[in-house]
Amino acid sequence: MKINIDNTLCKGCLICLEICPKKVYAISKKRNSYGSAMPEAVLENECIGCRLCERLCPDAAINVEEERK
Repeated sequence: MKINIDNTLCKGCLICLEICPKKVYAISKKRNSYGSAMPEAVLENECIGCRLCERLCPDAAINVEEERK
């Protein structure tokens, strides 16, 4: 899976860290356009594609895609 986080939409609520069953996300050193800490998909290869993060992100900042081989 490929996880894209749009830093222009993400407000840094970090719901994705809490909701991910595989704990794919961690707090990044990067800042979003609001100056808040952003999530980072550090274990992207562990993603099972449930898309909970994508569906529950209040800012629609996360996009989970199947990687094409």
